[in-house]
Amino acid sequence: MKDRKLLFFDIDGTLLSEKTHTVPQSAKEALKKAKENGHLVFINTGRPISTIDQEIHDLNPDGYICGCGTYITYHDQVIYHHQLSKERCKEIASLIKKYEIDAVLESKDHVYFNEDIKNPFVREIKERYTNNGFNVSSSTDPNLSFDKFTIWFDHDISEFRKNILKNFDIIERSEEMLEIVPKEHSKATGIQTVADDFKSDLDHCYVFGDSFNDESMLRYVKHSIVMANGVQAMKDIAYFVTKDIEDDGIAYALEKLELI
Repeated sequence: MKDRKLLFFDIDGTLLSEKTHTVPQSAKEALKKAKENGHLVFINTGRPISTIDQEIHDLNPDGYICGCGTYITYHDQVIYHHQLSKERCKEIASLIKKYEIDAVLESKDHVYFNEDIKNPFVREIKERYTNNGFNVSSSTDPNLSFDKFTIWFDHDISEFRKNILKNFDIIERSEEMLEIVPKEHSKATGIQTVADDFKSDLDHCYVFGDSFNDESMLRYVKHSIVMANGVQAMKDIAYFVTKDIEDDGIAYALEKLELI
């Protein structure tokens, strides 16, 4: 289809309200219209496919870019998957224990947590994942295998950083939270993989985000849309700043950009 666009959506703070933990009805209807218009809808998230809310699955996207570009599907077919070696996974789990770091180790099938979680926010994440029926395991699992991970800490972890910098990129989410992704993987590389697969020009790609872990994709394509509730640094680089997620921001952007 000549006018078909590829639309890529972050989840948290973009499609899924961080206040209500639901997708606004206007966004559901807007994505349905976009698909009816022949556009392809992809979720592009830092989350692994194993922790995608049913609310997002119910949008029936055409595909998923998960784990910051480490796992990509189109209509339930895996078109790309980068896994860490089991040896490296065990090394990282040992380092996390050694340096007393809280972590979520993320794979397409499971999420793994420390047995002794210190950070109350991480405990809440584990509880929410468990309540949602996601596959939650311990980082001591003998079959430990993951693609990327996120850590929380309240002390100096410079030695840990030195160890992982040789083969990981670090996304600074906050002063005490880091998202850690294998080098040469990001939300942007995920978009390029999909665009290549469909022989689509990047000018036909539209990305929607709100936060620092969206920066790679927001900088990568011309049509970068940032939510009004997003961080200012991302709004500063946006092609278009739409309304707040709670104020029908997705529907507003798709209408203004003549995608629906």
